[in-house]
Amino acid sequence: MSIRPYVKPGAYALYLAAKRFNDKNGWVLSSHIAMSLMLALFPFILFTVALTGAVAGSLSDRIDLKNLVELVFGSWPESVSDPIVREVYSVLATSSTGVVTLGGVIAIYFASNGVDAIRLAIVQAYHERDTRPFWKTRGLCIGLVILGGAGIMAAAVFELILPLYARHLASFFPQVPLTRDWESGLNGILVAVIPLIAVFAFHMVLPAKRHRFTQVLPGVLLTVILWWAAGLAFAIYISSFAAYSTTYAGLAGAMAALIFLYLNSAILILGAELNGVLLHPTSRSKP
Repeated sequence: MSIRPYVKPGAYALYLAAKRFNDKNGWVLSSHIAMSLMLALFPFILFTVALTGAVAGSLSDRIDLKNLVELVFGSWPESVSDPIVREVYSVLATSSTGVVTLGGVIAIYFASNGVDAIRLAIVQAYHERDTRPFWKTRGLCIGLVILGGAGIMAAAVFELILPLYARHLASFFPQVPLTRDWESGLNGILVAVIPLIAVFAFHMVLPAKRHRFTQVLPGVLLTVILWWAAGLAFAIYISSFAAYSTTYAGLAGAMAALIFLYLNSAILILGAELNGVLLHPTSRSKP
């Protein structure tokens, strides 16, 4: 019996998206995406932060490493990101240019696997058949990884340079008070905008067919909103209920990060399934 007459169109679309997600083994694909991202996360962050620091160092003698890392992990629960961030700091303290060269190549390769898994999930959700050759799809995924690193670097450099220029301009207008509160607000805006841009890029570039902005918008908004809610819920769960250190000992931080990535990967696929429902409402749930 159909439940469509008893629910509103938006709620029914979400129901269909969740059903298709389950029918297409979305949980299994989520684990693949999460593991691929986990393999890429640490070297990619080291590469991006080191590269950003090198570029920013040529522009200013004062580099706030905390702000650079905050751009990447700012949307993560602190209980999940803190163990990884501590290791990032310790490695960067003794790292050389190898982080920017060999580490960057390894990170790009592993991260492209995660992006390619996202591509497969989005193509499946959109009920498309991707006939592009391997070299083209892999090159597309590698390009997105490089653009992602460059985007984080550009945002970090922008966050570094803008306050310097603001203070310089403020010296010409001493009657206008300039506090540092707006700098924290700028960091928060960048932390919120970067995931939004990333999800839009996935939906606009990775599918086999090009879709309009309005066609991908519902799934993108659902993904970002659920990511925000999942981050809050997971932080409460970690701090109040979970005891990963008892089960996983020294691997507790890595396991918490992996589970968090798994949850976010499932949300990303669910957002794609919502767009697939809106684009092809009469298609079957199974591929």
